[in-house]
Amino acid sequence: MLSHEELLRYSRHLTLPDVGLEGQTTLGAARVLLIGAGGLGSPAALYLAAAGVGTLGIVDFDVVDVSNLQRQIVHGTSSLGRPKTESARERLHDINPHVTIETFPKQLTSANALDILRDFDVVVDGSDNFPTRYLVNDACVLLGKPNIYGSIFQFDGQVSVFDARRGPCYRCLFAEPPPPDLVPSCAEGGVLGVLPGIIGSLQALEAIKLIVGFGESLIGRLLLFDGRRLQFREIALAKDRECPVCGEHPTVTTLIDYDAFCGTGAVGGTHGVEISAHELYQARGRKPNLVLLDVREPREAEIAQIEGARYIPLRELPGRLSELPGHGEIVTVCHHGPRSLKAREILVGAGFPNVRSLAGGIDAWSREIDSRVPRY
Repeated sequence: MLSHEELLRYSRHLTLPDVGLEGQTTLGAARVLLIGAGGLGSPAALYLAAAGVGTLGIVDFDVVDVSNLQRQIVHGTSSLGRPKTESARERLHDINPHVTIETFPKQLTSANALDILRDFDVVVDGSDNFPTRYLVNDACVLLGKPNIYGSIFQFDGQVSVFDARRGPCYRCLFAEPPPPDLVPSCAEGGVLGVLPGIIGSLQALEAIKLIVGFGESLIGRLLLFDGRRLQFREIALAKDRECPVCGEHPTVTTLIDYDAFCGTGAVGGTHGVEISAHELYQARGRKPNLVLLDVREPREAEIAQIEGARYIPLRELPGRLSELPGHGEIVTVCHHGPRSLKAREILVGAGFPNVRSLAGGIDAWSREIDSRVPRY
């Protein structure tokens, strides 16, 4: 039974014909797990807490960084350096003290995912990498849980609801992960701060609809959002009978090594491929002819530079190889590392014999060597 304070708090829900007292009571008994308290998890958590979802679980092993604050609105400046789970719990309790917050300040892995997801009714996936998305999907399929998917990049977003009991799962749409060097992170590619607010709010809406049982969910539909043109498009999704996890003859019946599956693990390693910021600092002192090749975009070079670097954007590199010494030592650098690894691959493939990539990119150089270089 709702208290007098709760009746007033949720009064705008109680007058909705599709929610009412019964629907609000159902929300209060529901358990929703948020994977991530970042860009997508922040707005989803805020609205689910405000709506009166009885228990919110939050999985996140990161701490609040100043670069998060442009979009991760559950956190504030006063939370810098704190675990995101603690920061989020404090804010959500302030929004609604009636909501129970369960925190999991750890990385979601194949070893713990089933135990963490098992006791929740709905999973909201706000992760930002493919290994976690496939892990969440497979765990939800194995446990029979609905998985509310969202993703963002630059100005675009996607939302869907995957529930293998009633429709397709994430693997039905994306059977194989893309090559890791073709998928820039938000740190590399950028994201408009308001975009995760739009997508995360839609994820919260889908969670509430599933719990209360009204409207038409996004099961079997993928919603695409174009922030530049302010357009929504919809793609119909079908269940794949050959899907390895939810198809007629599944081959994935336990959780696997998702870093290896997505090609992001240490298989093959990067020994001899990368150079640390400290190693590069020492090498530049000993080797005046070493070429530091910055493959970031010009707009990034305007923000921060390493003194003495040459600039050739990655997209132009194949056509400008003649500008580089054929036998000298080259170290490629980008923002955090993925593009410089791709640049190294291009150079080695073109016959350059001595090329390494700066591990952690210019961000590592700023943190470890020269704090005068701005971080972004």
